[in-house]
Amino acid sequence: MKYRSPWRMLSSTIASMVLIAGALTLAAPAAQAAQYTLTGPQSAGVSTQVSLTLQGSESNPLPGGTLTLLDGSGHELAYASPDPGALSTTFTFQTPNAVAPLALTAVQDSQAISNAVALNVTAVSTTTTISAPNVATVGQQFTINTLVTSSGGSAYPPPGQVRITDANNATVALIGLTNGPGAGQSFAYYRFTPPTAGTYLFIATYVPAAGSLATASPPSVQDAVIATPSGNTIALTIPPNLHQNTPVTLKANVYPANIQGTVGFTLNGNPISPAVPISNGVASFTWTPNVSGSVTLGANYTTPTGGSGSTTNQVNISAAPLATDVITLVQPGWGPWGNGGSYNMGNGSNFTFQASTLSGAPVTLSETGPCVVSGLNLQVNNGSGVCNMKASSPGGNGYAAVTYSYTVNLVPGVQTAVVSAPASGRYKVGRVLILESPGQQDTNAGQNINWRIKKGGKSVCKLLYPNNGSVTLKIKKKGSCTVLGTAPGVAGQWLKFSTARNYTGR
Repeated sequence: MKYRSPWRMLSSTIASMVLIAGALTLAAPAAQAAQYTLTGPQSAGVSTQVSLTLQGSESNPLPGGTLTLLDGSGHELAYASPDPGALSTTFTFQTPNAVAPLALTAVQDSQAISNAVALNVTAVSTTTTISAPNVATVGQQFTINTLVTSSGGSAYPPPGQVRITDANNATVALIGLTNGPGAGQSFAYYRFTPPTAGTYLFIATYVPAAGSLATASPPSVQDAVIATPSGNTIALTIPPNLHQNTPVTLKANVYPANIQGTVGFTLNGNPISPAVPISNGVASFTWTPNVSGSVTLGANYTTPTGGSGSTTNQVNISAAPLATDVITLVQPGWGPWGNGGSYNMGNGSNFTFQASTLSGAPVTLSETGPCVVSGLNLQVNNGSGVCNMKASSPGGNGYAAVTYSYTVNLVPGVQTAVVSAPASGRYKVGRVLILESPGQQDTNAGQNINWRIKKGGKSVCKLLYPNNGSVTLKIKKKGSCTVLGTAPGVAGQWLKFSTARNYTGR
């Protein structure tokens, strides 16, 4: 008799027929003891392909004909037609789009021939991935692609949205998912325009729709996009005018700025520099062209972790420089120094020049004599002699290198000192003024200050010398006095120091 209505397996030990009551009553065939063993997974996600194995034995091989795999409601899920005498066969089917337990049994001719296998159909877990180009151009759109995939081979396309966030977990976009491109997948994309150069980090997170049979996945691995002005991870900066036998500074900007590694510069593919370390994203090299005409300048970088990149620029090198560079050297508070000029500098002079060139090249100072030059700073530590100072420019940008010369005549310096003596003025009779504090420093030439009252004022003021090392002045009566503080000069090095105060008793 052909089996047509749903029925539920009771137990492998039930050997008698069971009647199912209803509006229409049919007689279900008798269940018999399980002859064969049915095995398979205990759980699987929705819309997932599952395989169960029906196993016989040497003494009890599987029957020939068509075998059916039924669920507990009598739905036919899969079929198998083992060869006569086969010891095993496989049922393969796809779980439904519903979270529910299934009771699975192998049947032949309406008779159960196996034990029941419980299969729990669950919501599927997911994984989310994000992808974008490694490098983008500032101000130009690029596409961020996201993909949510059901796990375990499930064909269920996860419904909902994808949230794209940056490295600070700030939301960049929340976009709806579309089924595909493959079974069990959903996708979404977003177009982003980098406003400035730098590294942009993106992370994707799946947000399930209400009633979704797919669960939220962990955030994706972040994807980094390096935005640069050129759309390349290295850019070569070359002055607009190049001339044979005239030095020029080549500069390579490597992105991101914190990258570690070295840059090599090339001419027509051949190296013209050693490996130049990258510092804060920049590597510079001063090169003097020895050829003219159209050439290809290039720069390539490598990192300790195996990263690399390269770029080239087509440029033209003129046969001769246009003009000699011009140096402008300015002493703050005084004015510019002229090439070949002679200048008097007192002992103790210490200042930093302001320097510029028409070529834009940096100015380098050097000197012979008792002066000290550091960068653009000039320091004089002597009151006699001559320093011969030079300012040099390597040229470039169409200008030839140049060197200017200056003569610095050293003269005795002006002694200075910070004294405690109060300003000239009127003070009450009996007031004691501190002229020199205990432990006060000498003059900048290391000379002690000697104090005296100018003739005619000694009856009004009196110098006192407390044992704490200070020098004071007492106003004895009404009238005026002049107090002088002097320090001797140092022959050929420092001028005499002198200071004066006028005090009036009232």
